[in-house]
Amino acid sequence: MPPVIAPTLTDGPVTLRHPQESDVQGSWEQCQDPLSQQWTTVPIPYSHADARDFILGFVPGAWESDTEWGFVVEAEGRYAGHICLRNEGDRRAEIAYGSHPWVRGTGHMEHALRMLLDWGFREKDLATVIWLANVGNWASRRLAWKLGFSFEGTLRQWLPHRGQLRDAWAGTLLADDPREPHGRWIDDAVLDGGGVRLRPFEERDAERVVEACRDERTRTWLAELPSPYGPDDALAFIRGRTSMRAAGRGLSWAVADPSTDLLIGSVGIFDLPDDLAFGEVGYWVHPEARGRGAMTEAVGLVLRHAFEVLGLQRVKAYAAADNAASRHVLEANGLTEHGVERLGTVTADGRVDAVLYDVLRGEWARRAAG
Repeated sequence: MPPVIAPTLTDGPVTLRHPQESDVQGSWEQCQDPLSQQWTTVPIPYSHADARDFILGFVPGAWESDTEWGFVVEAEGRYAGHICLRNEGDRRAEIAYGSHPWVRGTGHMEHALRMLLDWGFREKDLATVIWLANVGNWASRRLAWKLGFSFEGTLRQWLPHRGQLRDAWAGTLLADDPREPHGRWIDDAVLDGGGVRLRPFEERDAERVVEACRDERTRTWLAELPSPYGPDDALAFIRGRTSMRAAGRGLSWAVADPSTDLLIGSVGIFDLPDDLAFGEVGYWVHPEARGRGAMTEAVGLVLRHAFEVLGLQRVKAYAAADNAASRHVLEANGLTEHGVERLGTVTADGRVDAVLYDVLRGEWARRAAG
């Protein structure tokens, strides 16, 4: 019998096809990439012999055994990666993908995966496709979100990875599901002011987060912080900022000194409803940055983004009644007091009254214009 060969699927600049000798070099290059090594189980070190065995041995062999339907992705005439559907039986498959560094950010892999899914549902009569990725692989999760996968949650210690079992994110796509995102994913933004720069948090900020969250004054007003506050708490906080964006519920920034990029605070807009009618602003300052007006400027930048980019109608905030510094930041940005929630927040002294502030978009716009 003739060998089983992957069909050629093409649409515009992207082609899915059977692997060939010329793909060995591209596969080897892809697997030298640190991100490929971090998030996949490619051998380390990865040799040309490994690439040859995979491209010319494993991929064709999986077609012969009907265990995996793999394609080389060719884009703009170049090797761009490898994608596949792993046959799980009973009209089920798992999708997997890996891209060459050059193709990231071009949209070609999304195009390729849409062709793969269309083919799988149509030609293999699939009912369900599952997506799995190591927790923390946000690039893979965002691409699955774009393709229409529903995020189902986290499977603890599920994916084998270099001798360990790692927690896995899971998502599903059914044959009759729309191939479009479920829910909202809020994009990162960098906001520049005269004395501050608002940028995404990075793991290198963890030490400064620990310093701020161990500070006695910070803990006075944010008494529900973990105690003692350590590096793991800081990393969990930083990684949680992306989770909030992925859920469409908020956006958080590291407030950085524009000359050094050193973290001097945190500010965010959160608790966003589905209709983006309103949000709540919250913040803290590293002790080295107090008294410089940095947070007043940072909150002003966040308000502009909330009203002009996100389209919010109202921004609110709460401050402990005795927290004069926090209340000054809000009042300096045009938020006005609208009541007191008795025993509404927790400080080092226990439950105390919280003052509610807010500002409407029209009020903010008139103030900004005048």
